[in-house]
Amino acid sequence: MSEIRLYVTSTEKGAAEILDIFSEIFGEEDFAIATTEVDERRDIWEASVYMMAEDEEAVRERIVAGLSRAFPDLPIRKEVIPDVDWIARSLEGLKPVRAGRFLVHGSHDRDKARINDLSIEIEAGQAFGTGHHGTTAGCLEMIGKVMRARPVRNALDLGTGSGVLAIAARKLGNIPVLATDIDPVAVRVARENVRSNGIATGIRLETAPGFHSPAFDREGPFDLIIANILARPLIRMAPQLAAHLAPGGSVILSGILAEQRWKVLAAYSSVRLSHIRTIWRNGWVTIHLMKDQNFAVQH
Repeated sequence: MSEIRLYVTSTEKGAAEILDIFSEIFGEEDFAIATTEVDERRDIWEASVYMMAEDEEAVRERIVAGLSRAFPDLPIRKEVIPDVDWIARSLEGLKPVRAGRFLVHGSHDRDKARINDLSIEIEAGQAFGTGHHGTTAGCLEMIGKVMRARPVRNALDLGTGSGVLAIAARKLGNIPVLATDIDPVAVRVARENVRSNGIATGIRLETAPGFHSPAFDREGPFDLIIANILARPLIRMAPQLAAHLAPGGSVILSGILAEQRWKVLAAYSSVRLSHIRTIWRNGWVTIHLMKDQNFAVQH
């Protein structure tokens, strides 16, 4: 069965709003959603949902319903994804990515690592997060800044994907890391990546939607929480995320388009987390927030 994408075309602002709608509709399901800049000069973007061909009719109906209020006349286009070896194809042009001290690379670029690099080997595969997307690279850079600035005793990587951010935190700080994802395939891939990066202990991987797992209470509260997801679920989870953060702890949030940052900041300000800094990369932002030392953890 072939894979397809259904997509709509809009401006950058429109695509951000549509991505919010798509994440609300499909955020808890196994459908990949994305926005892509098509023409910078003319401000043309695409917002897409990826699925197997057998799901097209049901997904199309939900997209039409979801867009009916704000974008009622937007045509929904379809692309059939060619059945090729995308792992091999993507690795052909995938170059190492530097973010702070981290170098993220495939096995074909092991020789690019320098003496002081913290090298993370991730192959392009099923789970999101090779370091090449602006959100992943922004998180890596921010992890370095946060962990240099203050001691971190434990960390949570929420929505771990390929496991690259959990691996980064473990390599930089030699601290225990809980890494969770809603997708069991992502957890399996992350486990393989952890092993291939020579990490035998210190990263615990769990399949868990949101904060619905006893592991969060058992392993937390956390000095550092990293959540590279999407703006809408980040906003929705703000109270729970703050509750699992230790006093004086840091939160790194990404998966946020630049124009969505104000909604995210407002949600986290309402649970008394203070904005420290923002990193901008390719239209996406990574945000660092902190919890006051005197703020009691509540569950």
